[in-house]
Amino acid sequence: MSVEFPSRKHRVIFPTTSSSLWLKKPDSVQEESLQSLVESRCASLFCDYRAPWWLFNGHAHTLYASVGKFSKVDQMWYKRQILRVSDGGTLGLDFAPIDTSHLDNNSPIIVAVPGLTGGSHEAYIRAILAPASTTAKNGGLGYRVVVVNLRGCAGVPVTSPRLYTPGHTDDLRLALIYISQMYPEAPLLGVGFSMGAGILIRYLAEEGTASRLVAGCALACPWDNVLNSHMLDSTFLTRNLWARGMGTNLGKVLIRNEAALRSFQDHPLGAALPAALALRCPTLSFFDSTFSSRVGGPEPMFPFPDLDAYYDWASSHIVLKDVTVPLLAINSTDDPLVRAVPVDAGGNGNVVLTRTRCGGHLGWFKAGGGRWITQPVLEWIRLAAEELVHDFGNQPQVHVDKDGFLRDIGRNSMGVKHMKEGGVINGNRGQRGIMHGL
Repeated sequence: MSVEFPSRKHRVIFPTTSSSLWLKKPDSVQEESLQSLVESRCASLFCDYRAPWWLFNGHAHTLYASVGKFSKVDQMWYKRQILRVSDGGTLGLDFAPIDTSHLDNNSPIIVAVPGLTGGSHEAYIRAILAPASTTAKNGGLGYRVVVVNLRGCAGVPVTSPRLYTPGHTDDLRLALIYISQMYPEAPLLGVGFSMGAGILIRYLAEEGTASRLVAGCALACPWDNVLNSHMLDSTFLTRNLWARGMGTNLGKVLIRNEAALRSFQDHPLGAALPAALALRCPTLSFFDSTFSSRVGGPEPMFPFPDLDAYYDWASSHIVLKDVTVPLLAINSTDDPLVRAVPVDAGGNGNVVLTRTRCGGHLGWFKAGGGRWITQPVLEWIRLAAEELVHDFGNQPQVHVDKDGFLRDIGRNSMGVKHMKEGGVINGNRGQRGIMHGL
């Protein structure tokens, strides 16, 4: 792990030994290194990125990403599917495009995991998914896309005494079981944003060669939650703007779901709820020490002995070495929320790490309009989806239990089933009172 501060240099970092991948050919397959494939297929990753003059540092980028008006940009409408988890929880999966008449059963699917309190409405998600789901004849990739909206976020109801944390991967795993059963012939590609990037990486590391995702892309991943938390709390600006913004966002998730959460009085979450609801504009670390680190998950892991132990458990840099599928990770050197980045890519030949000289946190706005991040991500996804050989043989087999839950054979602790359709979701409307873009 290394801590770096802003420089003018745009860096694409490959491990000393890059992994070899199998490339599809008309009548055969060909072995080629990940590095050579990225250098030849992802040209925009190596192009200079210039931000607008008025976004002069990472704070300006991140603030604009949060308060800018983007409802007319990258417009998206989704069809929501409501899933029930075997612990009683609820997930909301937003699929696009709504008209799928031009798609095949084996069309690639991008699975997006939002940031801290985000959802399918976030502008940073639409910047990737709008062109990805646009038909090829109109300049897009022509793929299916789906956003995994976590418990209590983006209008998904809370129906169990559990929300979500940056360390838990179960809900993503269950969403992927459902998606893969709907489209068993389609390659699934994960894109995670901020906290969602950490969840994505932890999932890939935990699953190894059994991953249902054939490739991943992690944008603005926090990596080392311990070090980043200390840095956020270390200066007046980062503590009072970003740390309080994120902590207050989490508090508003509780407030919006207060009625449901209060029904779990006999659960440790119910006991911790009054103190968390009483917080006024808490920092992220104060909220997490009061609530998330204590009741963010089941016993015996929770409660954690202290906040650093919780953040260390939920970090993703420590598991990066275990990722076995191609992974592109992009961070900005001037990101005010993320200062610790594993510049050695965990010594993993499957990982390509890019550090831009500017862009803030999930901003990457470019002079002339749009976001620089869109084109490199689309090039990476196209490479992974269309040119690489996919092996589905190691993915766990699924069975349906007596209650209708889909479960991995040999892993019966968690299951998921379709509950109902959630209607059409206007992805261009933000959530009131939430600081977006984080």
